[in-house]
Amino acid sequence: MDFVQQMAAAGAVLALLAATLWWLRRKGFAGVLPARKTAGRRLECLERLALGPQHTLHLVRLGERALLLVSTPAGCTLVESVPRRQLEDSREAAE
Repeated sequence: MDFVQQMAAAGAVLALLAATLWWLRRKGFAGVLPARKTAGRRLECLERLALGPQHTLHLVRLGERALLLVSTPAGCTLVESVPRRQLEDSREAAE
């Protein structure tokens, strides 16, 4: 009888874990694929630099453009937009 109770308890724990994973995936908090995979994505955060507790610079790729954005408590502002190829060329020249 102990064996049956242990197996039932293990099954209940596994069912609870499966239900939690399903709920997290439905809410968008857990994915099956790795987070760094960007195939088919048009928007990608390339780099982020914290300037202070509430000010941040973001380098974002949107399609074939690279956008430099500043994030403040008042909102986000576009600082500069350049073709992504130009950004990659300047990175290679720096190395």
